Amino acid sequence: MASSDAPSWEFKERDVLVLRELSRDPQLSSRDLARILDEKYDIDVSHVTVSESIRGMREEGVFREAIIPNEEYFHFALFEFKFNPENFDEQWRPAMEFIRDSPNTLFYFLSDGEYQWKSVMMFSTREAQSQWIHDFYKEHGDVVHNLRNSVVTNVLKFRTDPEILESLHDADD
Repeated sequence: MASSDAPSWEFKERDVLVLRELSRDPQLSSRDLARILDEKYDIDVSHVTVSESIRGMREEGVFREAIIPNEEYFHFALFEFKFNPENFDEQWRPAMEFIRDSPNTLFYFLSDGEYQWKSVMMFSTREAQSQWIHDFYKEHGDVVHNLRNSVVTNVLKFRTDPEILESLHDADD
């Protein structure tokens, strides 16, 4: 997300607690959340208020909703793309869009240091992964200087811990 697209949201303690509880269990209803806020945090709020808060945060882009299948169904890989500077000006955008728009791309980003584009990819089979690389090189080989493919053999953690969200609310102390 570009900095100009950053959400403008004034977090209340309740908002952060709602996000934390949703990260523990995304299926919680607003009624369940209102009950948890009351029982666990001594915050008395209606389920309607909780629902409005969630809707507001969703509309503002505070969090993203994505369907991510269980990691046992797919083969994951980290792709690192280095581009040929000679052809970069004319061909970078179609190559970038090919990666970004691929249904196999889970997460796509730039990293500092040695300037590279990276993506976490998911494939139903290793053969599908090889075919994707073949198709990418066939379509965009002139702009690709190097594509490093690291197979992810074991996914050991695949979730957001609720505790990381604590930093979103500055205490009013």
